[in-house]
Amino acid sequence: MRRVTKAVIPAAGLGTRFLPATKAQPKEMLPVVDKPAIQYVVEEAVAAGIDDILIITGRNKRTLEDHFDRNFELEYQLASKGKQDDLAEVVELAELADIHFVRQGEPLGLGHAVSVARKHVGDEPFVVMLGDDIMDAHSTVLSDMIKSFDETGASVVALMEVEPSEISAYGCAAVEDRDGALCRITEIVEKPAVEVAPSNLAVMGRYLFTPSIFDQLADVQPGVGGEIQLTDAIAGLLSDETVHGYVFAEGRFDIGKKIDYLRATVELALRREDLGPEFREFLQAVCRREQIC
Repeated sequence: MRRVTKAVIPAAGLGTRFLPATKAQPKEMLPVVDKPAIQYVVEEAVAAGIDDILIITGRNKRTLEDHFDRNFELEYQLASKGKQDDLAEVVELAELADIHFVRQGEPLGLGHAVSVARKHVGDEPFVVMLGDDIMDAHSTVLSDMIKSFDETGASVVALMEVEPSEISAYGCAAVEDRDGALCRITEIVEKPAVEVAPSNLAVMGRYLFTPSIFDQLADVQPGVGGEIQLTDAIAGLLSDETVHGYVFAEGRFDIGKKIDYLRATVELALRREDLGPEFREFLQAVCRREQIC
């Protein structure tokens, strides 16, 4: 069985929920504290043992490539000013992993974006990580999913329980044989109406696939929203092979939503040794002033 060493990060979306901030910059480059969101995703992949990363981009996404590239002018300026810590950080950023880029071409949906990775991935297992979902640094979701694959050879999809009223915003999975975090997916649908949803288990932004997913994607017809849905390809995969679910409950920030973006910024800043104490005092002062705590 091949080891999981490749990750695909779809990052071609327009980020319209964050306009006008995303008019001239990718949503994946919005800073969370002092790092762009996509850097957290790449660092998560590297921490889980991934060393080959393909980022699927679109128009106006060149800054993603620039961020993970060397910048010799900047490095020279930092070195000449004796800012060795900053220099080490930007050099290390460019050496995190082998990072590649390819354009989606047409905005035909998440499933189509993943299908663009076929030539790069080949016949190897790989993970898919959504660029606007970031995980707490202590999260073991991705590494646990990879461990599950190493033991079973089966694809794995991350799941989280949500309020039934929220399930229509997500892919939704029915499961059985639940043993702790792991279970077997028996049905999966994209954005079902509340009254027909098979469960309250929502598909989250982490997937691990066998290469068989590409054949399913090639056969998928446009679904919800007129797009090629990754969920529909997973549904097809269920007919041919086992797909596991990995259920987790915390540590995820959906920074595609403004409230979660703010929550991520606050929570991650509070956990920083260099920022946390002073930031906590500031937040407490704000709460007292506004009489909300």
